[in-house]
Amino acid sequence: MFNLVIFGPPGSGKGTQSEYIIKKYGLVHLSTGDLLRAEMSSGSELGNKIKKLIDRGELVSDELVQQMVKNFVLKNIDSKGFIFDGFPRTTAQAAWLDDMLAEISQCVTLMLALDVDENELRTRILERGKISGRADDQNVDIINNRIAVYHKQTQPVINFYTAQSKFVLVNGIGSLDDVFARICAAMDKAK
Repeated sequence: MFNLVIFGPPGSGKGTQSEYIIKKYGLVHLSTGDLLRAEMSSGSELGNKIKKLIDRGELVSDELVQQMVKNFVLKNIDSKGFIFDGFPRTTAQAAWLDDMLAEISQCVTLMLALDVDENELRTRILERGKISGRADDQNVDIINNRIAVYHKQTQPVINFYTAQSKFVLVNGIGSLDDVFARICAAMDKAK
């Protein structure tokens, strides 16, 4: 099983590259945002708890997110592996993920981060905003804040995986195919 944690600031190409990775390697995409939305729409007890929190403008606790992640992994236990997107966001979550995967005799294989300079990120996000119509992708102040939050929150997680010799920084600038080739080289080396 190959378990990939994919990181990158907004606009770095995580979503696009994840689609390519899924097609080539057959991994299951685990996005915490998608899990939250699916759980709320399921009408489950957990989904109702999450909906109440979000409706009150509160953050979903690590405990609830971790419960959803574990349930998703166990439902897909026979897969070739996972792309963890949006999780873990903290070193506590990363340690929990290691422990949870160890329970099923698995581990994180690689933590890969797409490296894109901030000017390019802004350009990409603004372009995406024009196409999608998303207001948050058209406001430079919001974009700058999202990039700053990413750097502040992810650095400790990068350090966590660096200490395990599982962190690889991939140049996220270039054509989609060039970036994907770099990702494949990193993944194939980590196998």
